[in-house]
Amino acid sequence: MKILYAIQGTGNGHVTRAEDVIPILQEYGELDLFVSGAQADVKLPYPIKYKSKGLSFFFGTTGGINFYKTFKQNSSKEVYKEIKKFPVEKYDLVINDFEPISAWACRKREVPCVGLSHQSALLSPKVPKPKNIDPVGEWLLHNYAPTKLNVSFHFEAYDSNIFTPVIRKGIRECKNETKDHYTVYLPAYHDRKLVPLLAKIPHVRWHIFSKHANKPYHIGKLSVYPVNKEEFAASMTSAKGILCGAGFETPAETLYLNKKLLVIPMKSQLEQHYNAASLKQLGVPVVKKLRKKHLSKITEWIETENRVTVDYKNVTAEAVARAINLGRLNS
Repeated sequence: MKILYAIQGTGNGHVTRAEDVIPILQEYGELDLFVSGAQADVKLPYPIKYKSKGLSFFFGTTGGINFYKTFKQNSSKEVYKEIKKFPVEKYDLVINDFEPISAWACRKREVPCVGLSHQSALLSPKVPKPKNIDPVGEWLLHNYAPTKLNVSFHFEAYDSNIFTPVIRKGIRECKNETKDHYTVYLPAYHDRKLVPLLAKIPHVRWHIFSKHANKPYHIGKLSVYPVNKEEFAASMTSAKGILCGAGFETPAETLYLNKKLLVIPMKSQLEQHYNAASLKQLGVPVVKKLRKKHLSKITEWIETENRVTVDYKNVTAEAVARAINLGRLNS
């Protein structure tokens, strides 16, 4: 069987999850990889047959998406051409992790395509929902990378085709310890905003990983680093707690490591608000925005030892097998 694994390259979570999914997919046939998107800092250690700018969302510096850069960098005409030309018909099955080019090409040419993503879980009526649903964001969830068949991942197995998160091998096998720092990953905030705010909690040592920093620097108890997979993993697995956006992989790994977690969802990013609703239901504290008035909540979180306990067994092979079987049954 010829399989195409199409991966969303906006953000790091899809790419890090792919590292564990790829070896399992290779057991089912001849595998090619396609990565589209332009915001991931993590590189795959596998040959990539197809690359594309795709439809990328660009992070801003004050807590949300940079819509100007997003619209400027994305050409609907170019995307339409790519969809028309992309050779999905060469494959018996496309496994899609929220990647739009291959998803739309499969839909137009009726090539079997199964979603294997976190985003598809949010389409289930059984998952917790945010209080305010943005209609544009909801439309994007349904139409950005449409797949009729889905196997999904979420913080809990809310529905029959939803599995608990893929926890990458490096995290499962890591030395999990507790040193004296807190790890910060808020890619939608510039470190110029993070440093002066977090410095107002002077007794805490912070490791801040910033998409906007070109080299490390240190101010008092704050250390700022460019995003690096190995250095981030080392900091996270030895941290007292993690302060991060309401993405999926980093919060899931933090819960797996049984570390304290506090999340700040990105503005105008509906997926993160869905995630925040689920995390809040689990007992994870959520702060709406990173502002001076919210520092008391962050301080309160630092001073408490409350943690959320989860049991994330390794279900990656089972989820991939479910996706393959769905594809075969509908080919």
